[in-house]
This record gives sequence, C-alpha cells and structure tokens, in this order.
Amino acid sequence: MAHMKVTTFEELKNRHLGAIGTPGRDAYEAEVREAIQYYHIGEAIKAARKERNMTQDQLAELMGVKKAQVSRIERGYNPTLNTIARAFNALGMAVSLTCGNMQIALR
Repeated sequence: MAHMKVTTFEELKNRHLGAIGTPGRDAYEAEVREAIQYYHIGEAIKAARKERNMTQDQLAELMGVKKAQVSRIERGYNPTLNTIARAFNALGMAVSLTCGNMQIALR
C-alpha cells in the first residue's frame, strides 16, 4: 500500500493564500469572518421569524420584498444594513449597531 502524505488545512492556506499576516491571507480571513457574521444574522432573523410562527412569505410581505430575498438573508447571503434593519423591524424587534462606545439605532 502506498504511503499518502497528509496535508492540514492550515498548510494548504499557507501554501495558496500566504502565511498569517500577509495581504492575501488577511483578505481571506476577513472574508471568512464576514461570511460567518452574515450567517449568524440570517440565523437570528430565521429564529425570530419562526418564534412568531411566520412564513418567509409573510415576512417578505411585511418587509416589502420577495420571498426569495428573505430566503437569501436567512442563508447569510450578504445582506445590507438596511435590509437587516427592515427584517428585524418587520419582526417587531429593535436593532442597533455598536461602533466603539457609540450605539446607533437602525430603523
């Protein structure tokens, strides 16, 4: 049986994106963090919608968008701040953005 070399994910990232601290790797890591944040926002919107026994169609109607847009938001596909605020407002939830020690209400 042939011996297979095992490569870790970290080694692959170093080889193809560069070491930690290089521009390519920093850009990749920032993209991953952003995607994870959008995913969590989408999950929060979905959980709030389900708590209210609402369908995606119903939320879409309250937001003034199509159901497909609600589906994309809930799956974390790059929602804008305006869209996030509209979703939470339609769900009857206050939304705020914290920037350093400053808090901004989104309506």
